[in-house]
Amino acid sequence: MKLLIDFFPIILFFAAFKFWGIYTATAVAIAATVVQIGYMRMRHGKVDAMQWLSFGVIVVFGGATLLAHNETFIKWKPTVLYWLMGGALLVGQLLLRKNFIKTLMGAQITLPDTIWTRLNWGWTGFFTAMGAINLWVAYTFDTDTWVNFKLFGSLGLMVVFIIAQALYLSRYVEEDASVPRQDAQP
Repeated sequence: MKLLIDFFPIILFFAAFKFWGIYTATAVAIAATVVQIGYMRMRHGKVDAMQWLSFGVIVVFGGATLLAHNETFIKWKPTVLYWLMGGALLVGQLLLRKNFIKTLMGAQITLPDTIWTRLNWGWTGFFTAMGAINLWVAYTFDTDTWVNFKLFGSLGLMVVFIIAQALYLSRYVEEDASVPRQDAQP
């Protein structure tokens, strides 16, 4: 359910774009994000920092798109969001000496510190690359192609990255000795 809530604004953006164009789609994305934030606040009592960041970026860049009647602003929105996330991971690692990936996932998985560091660098690089790819698609192709990439290409690249990450991490995950293995002989 959380995945549906997370993708709610982009799915509505995509549908509105197909029927009414980029400016209506942008207004729909802003409204959907407001609804998303309201739902999360009512349902969970709080909204994640990432959701607030996404809300701020869509309001600023979506608002600029609507006010200037220039689709370039909304095309920059994913890049800005990706680069802010990558920048936060970078600043955390280099300046604050804090691994935000470990902070987010450390309760679910146990890994050596060197692997947490590699994972943090991997996500930093991924977000940096995704921001650059978004700009390349936005400036090389028409708006229809960019919107399709925004939904399907970005999601596809994210899935591929997560699968590659899972395969990499599987070598380092420490088994819990208290849980009996399925293949253990009695």
